[in-house]
Order: sequence, then structure tokens, then C-alpha cells
Amino acid sequence: MPSTQILQPVLKMKVDELFLNWLSEPATQTLLKDYLDLIKRGQHTDLSGVDAKEKRTLTFNENNNVASQKNMAEKKPTPFNTPSSPPSTSTLPSGSSGSTRVTGANGRMLRRSVSTKKAQVRTEEPVTTALSESIPKFYFPRGRPQANLNIDSLISKIEKIFSLFPNERATIEDMGQVAKACECPLYWKVPLFCSAGGDRTGFVSVHKFVAMWRKTLQTCHDDASKFVHLLAKPGCNYLEQDDFIPFLQDVVNSHAGLAFLKEAPDFHSRYITTVVQRIFYNVNRSWTGKITCSELRKSNFLQNVVLLEQEEDVNQLTDFFSYEHFYVIYCKFWELDTDHDLYIDQKDLAQHNDQAISHKMIERIFSGTVTRDRRVYKEGRLSYADFVWFLLSEEDKKTDTSIEYWFRCMDLDGDGVLSMYELEYFYEEQCQKLESMAIEPLPFEDCLCQMLDLVKPEVKGKITLRDLKRCKMSHIFFDTFFNIEKYLDHEQRDPFSIVREVETDGQEVSDWERYAAQEYDLLVAEEAANEHCNDVFDNPLSPLGQHISNELSLTKRHFFEIPNPHCNLDLDEYEYEDDFE
Repeated sequence: MPSTQILQPVLKMKVDELFLNWLSEPATQTLLKDYLDLIKRGQHTDLSGVDAKEKRTLTFNENNNVASQKNMAEKKPTPFNTPSSPPSTSTLPSGSSGSTRVTGANGRMLRRSVSTKKAQVRTEEPVTTALSESIPKFYFPRGRPQANLNIDSLISKIEKIFSLFPNERATIEDMGQVAKACECPLYWKVPLFCSAGGDRTGFVSVHKFVAMWRKTLQTCHDDASKFVHLLAKPGCNYLEQDDFIPFLQDVVNSHAGLAFLKEAPDFHSRYITTVVQRIFYNVNRSWTGKITCSELRKSNFLQNVVLLEQEEDVNQLTDFFSYEHFYVIYCKFWELDTDHDLYIDQKDLAQHNDQAISHKMIERIFSGTVTRDRRVYKEGRLSYADFVWFLLSEEDKKTDTSIEYWFRCMDLDGDGVLSMYELEYFYEEQCQKLESMAIEPLPFEDCLCQMLDLVKPEVKGKITLRDLKRCKMSHIFFDTFFNIEKYLDHEQRDPFSIVREVETDGQEVSDWERYAAQEYDLLVAEEAANEHCNDVFDNPLSPLGQHISNELSLTKRHFFEIPNPHCNLDLDEYEYEDDFE
């Protein structure tokens, strides 16, 4: 279909053709010659009336070409009047309010044209101001402005705090008081410090800070938008993973529950990486790698930041900051990372949980469908950050992120639907494992009927992500197709206990918290047993025990020993016994 730009010159050519046809008529030429003679003699020409034929011509050109209408308005009328063309005192422009009473077919044409123009003018009346003001503003991307906010009063409190510092300059140690004067949580101090330029100069002057904070208050109207504004890079309205590093480093340096990490600086980056991945796992629901203000508002992350100040035991903050959870994740990764280069391949990951996960699913994980690092697919290696996502999804398949994680893995063709072919593809390996264990597998047709009854998809024969999130038993569905150990566990359990778990969902601790607590107790017990054998046992529940000093001087470590993330160890300086069995 041709565009408007192509039609415009064609329309102009048609109008020009009609104008030339009108100009070539004998009557038009005679009339124009008479007007020209009058103009040459210096006589005044006035258009007071035209005959019916000329009026018809005027109407035709008025509806097709504005320029032709102006030319017709300059014509002088004939010196006689006819009943069909009454004289008029002035030329009536299109849509004017003048009265026109004409008869005949030509007269009807003129009156219809004029009335149509009048109707068009009436429909183009501007909208009144009262109507536009009756629709209140309903979209506030940076939060709803507070009507009773007194910015000058807040600025005066900040200036009063700065007056207590030498030369009215605040260092990072002083920013706790400044954060409180800004009515912000304590651990916003580093974001406030860096946003005012303190990371470059080592201090913040009162003038720079006041200017920065005044602009923030004027443009950001809730905690989520302020936090994003303080941490984000210039010109960005979202947070990326590296934006959280200064904030979390300050938490490691100053929180009382992490004071023991001061003696193990090498593990700061491991802990920070774990927390960052957990933040994006829970907050970044769009899987874009960019946390927006809207996503931050819908999460409980800022509430946990407030709790950091109130809770001395960081392990109580299980959603993001728990050190015990980091300990479990890192130890699990260390067990699989046999060469300790902080990367694992498919063979390493296959050893997780005694090879419980199928090889087909491991191949899908390494295909790049759920990993952000492109090197995973190219080099066939999984980083520690990607392993955090894997372990969180593997041990708690009830969360929205984990359901999306495994759905992406099982959706081989990426059409947003799990077909019967895709389900059979993963179930084949499960049957092979069951047969190797001398267990007769359930035929795929029977298993499929059970799963369809479990999920109850909206469209018969097609399971969507929405179906799995709605059914509340997605963990049983996923384990059936790629985790043999958990599949057998579900088969041996009482069906009524599963129903009770679904009914009480959300009232107890999550599957991840339960798993992390059990694994942490096992790791502490194993570490305590090893230390007791070496006669250096002190306190297994202490984050740093007497074994720290011994670990720092350790030069050889057995392969089977679980690494202790509490200690300051160089991960590349391990030696192994060649004759280890």
C-alpha cells in the first residue's frame, strides 16, 4: 500500500488538472478578460453576485482547492441578477454563518457544502479546562509526592549535623549521623556518601551534600526511587549487579554480626557475590539483570536493609544477608569445584547430590537458557554466581523464580509451552535410572496422566508457566522429570502429608531455609569432628573458633576436608596427596 507521501503529489496533480480545465472554459476566459480590462482602466472590481453556473464552479473549487477558492473570490459579478442567484453584499467563506437561500440542484449543492463545513467546525471545539483537570494524575514512576514534606526543615537538620564536623566536612565514619539526619536507614550511609562525591575525595562538604540531597528530595518521593537514584550510575534509572558492591562492602565492614570476617578479607568478595545473586534472584523478577524502582517496591529488600540496623545476628535475615546460607552455598560449590578455579563443568555439576539430577537437565543448564554469562555456553563452565541461582532453584522449587528457572530448562523449543514430547524427553532418562536401581518405572502414559491431574492445565495437552505457578505442587512436577532422588522421596511419602503441606504453604519456613539449616548443622558437625580428631576443637557454633590460627598456618590440606570460608585462605595454594584413595 503506498504511503501518504506518495499520494500527496498525485492529489496535487489532479487538482491542477481540474483547475486547468476550468481555466480553459470559454466563459471563464471571457470573464477573466473583462476583469483584466477593468483593472487596466483603473476601475474598482467588487464581487457582489454570480450566476448559478459560476456559483457551482465556486462551490466545486472550494471543496477541492483552497487556492482556487481565493482566485474565485477576486472575480467581479455580472451586472444582472437572476432569481437563482440573489445578490450578496460580501463573499461568504466556507463555514460562515451567512444565510443562503438557493433553489435548484446547484443551490442544493452549495447549501449542503456550507452546512457540512459548519458541522465540522462545531465538532472541533476545544476541551474545556475543567474537564481536563477532573482527571487526577495516577502514574508516579518515582513515587507519589508528599504534600506535607518540608524540604527546608530537613536541610536545616543536615546542616546542623555538618556543623559538628571539622570544616563542615563529613568522612565515611560520620555518614551514619548524616543518614539519620536525612531520615534514612543507617546502611544508606555509603550510597549517600558516594552519591555526593565522597568516594573520589574521601570526604563530603556540606554544600555538595545539601545540593545533592535537595535534588534527590525534589525528584524522588519514596524510598525505592531514592535508593535507586543513590546507587545507580549517572543517567540510569535501574541498578545492575556491580552497583551493590560499595553498599555491601560497608555492611561487611561495619555490621556487628560480620565482625569475624575482618580477619578473612579474601572471603569478602565471596560473601558479597552471594548476597548480590540472592538480591537479583528475589527482586529482579523480569530476568533483565536490571532492578527497577517498581521491582524494588514490590520486594522486601529495603525492609531487610532497615532490619540490618536492628538485628545484630545477621543469620536471622535469611532472605539476603545470612552468613550461614552463604557458608552452605560456598561449601557445596567447593565440593564440586575439584580444581578450585571457581568454575565447574558438566561433570562437576553432575556430582551434586550423588548424581541425582539427570544429564539432560545439566546439558540444558549449560546451554545458556538460565545463565547470564555467555561464556557458560561457549566454554562449558559455570561460575559461582550462576551456581547460586542453581542451588536456590534446586532446593526450593516452589518460588516463582525457581519455577521460571526450571520451566525455561524444560521448554526445549522456547515456545512457552511444555509439550508431551518435551516431558517424554526428560522422563526417558528417569526410567533408565530407575531400571538401573532395579525399580520398575511407571509407563510414561500413566505418569503423564498423573502430572496432568496434578497441574490441571487450562489447555489440554499443554502445560504453561501459569499452570505450574497456580497448581502449588510444581516441586513434585519438576522432580518427577529430572531429579531421581527427590522423585523417589515423593513416591514414598504419604499423599495426605503432601496435601497438608500445600494447605499450610506460606505458614512455615521455606524449603530453602529448611535445607540451609540442615546442611549448616551437618557442616558444623563434620568440622567439629575433624577438629576434635586434631585436638584443636573449641566451639563449633562460633563463626571463628580456635581453629582460625591453625587454618592460617596450614600448608597441606586433605582433598576430602570441607573448606572453611571463615578463614583467610588462598584458593590456589592447596596441595593434595597423590596416594589419596
